[in-house]
Amino acid sequence: MTIVPGSPEELARRLADAGSGNLRITLIGNCTKERMAGPIAPSDITISTAGLNRILEYEPRDLTISVGAGISYCELARVLAGERQMIPLDPPFSERATMGGIVAANTSGPRRRLYGAARDMVIGMTFATLEGKLVRTGGMVVKNVAGLDMGKLMIGSFGTLAAIAILNFRVYPLPAASRTFVQDFDQIADVMTARDAILKSRLQPAAIDIVKTAEGYRLAVQAAGSPAVLDRYSRELPRMRVLEPSAEQSLWRDIREATPQFLRAHPEGAVLRVSCVLSDVGRVLEALPSHAVARAGSGVCYGYFERAADLRHLPIGTSVVEFAPQHFRENGGHPANLWPQPGNDFAMMKKIKAMFDPRELLNRGRLYGRI
Repeated sequence: MTIVPGSPEELARRLADAGSGNLRITLIGNCTKERMAGPIAPSDITISTAGLNRILEYEPRDLTISVGAGISYCELARVLAGERQMIPLDPPFSERATMGGIVAANTSGPRRRLYGAARDMVIGMTFATLEGKLVRTGGMVVKNVAGLDMGKLMIGSFGTLAAIAILNFRVYPLPAASRTFVQDFDQIADVMTARDAILKSRLQPAAIDIVKTAEGYRLAVQAAGSPAVLDRYSRELPRMRVLEPSAEQSLWRDIREATPQFLRAHPEGAVLRVSCVLSDVGRVLEALPSHAVARAGSGVCYGYFERAADLRHLPIGTSVVEFAPQHFRENGGHPANLWPQPGNDFAMMKKIKAMFDPRELLNRGRLYGRI
């Protein structure tokens, strides 16, 4: 049975009812990330936040907005664009992914290098607990009083602690214009030399990605700002060709949506995420399959395996099986075979889980099979 509350109060009440009945609960938004992270354990009831899809408060002059967790990124981006503003998270599945799901999974995209991730954009939230309480944290101002922000615990928690009901974001002005530069290479050494030159320069691109295909490597750089700023990029990147606006939009859409496009085409496929130091990006890309994407300015690489059974961990960096079929995640053995060993903070994570959900009713195993 799936319940879709229409208000934060109903969400809290439904959680309390399920908790009092000791029911195991699956928390979802629009189910865009069913193949992500830990396998979804069997549950007694499913609660979706997709019904919390309204804009609650918007102050364009203050650069803040408050929305229900169920609103989609696509719809929110459309509203903000009307005021020439944005939330540059660039998540995959952006057409259907809810803001609550994006934050709970801590997903982002190419412009993370310049703008940061959810932790940099969420300034407050309201979440519902198994006790039926609505907890408000943060606020509607870009700068807040220092101290413990419980909302930060929800970012990346995959719904294992509580249900996000409302999110407050800082928003950013849309740049006056953007320009994308691309260059194709046959050898990884050459693309890394070009990337290093950009990173060592005074240029601050919004995104710098490398796309690997069977034909070779493509370096893509997106600049944003005034015409004068964009002209400087053209002068300093004379070997790179400039894409027409339509081709620019298509390129970054394909990069942002590389994971959902791949998963639709390969139901038995898997996505491996590898985090490494910038100097190792080239070696990681060489070791990944012929379909791979690298956030070349932050050291996060994604390898696309047509069959999950072909997955292999890399000797460089930290690798995580980010997406895989349900049966593979269930039968892939101990979580250590799929996800890296937790760090010294794991004991604290378990304590936090016990504080919010002592009977382990919420999204069991969703946090990479361990919580």
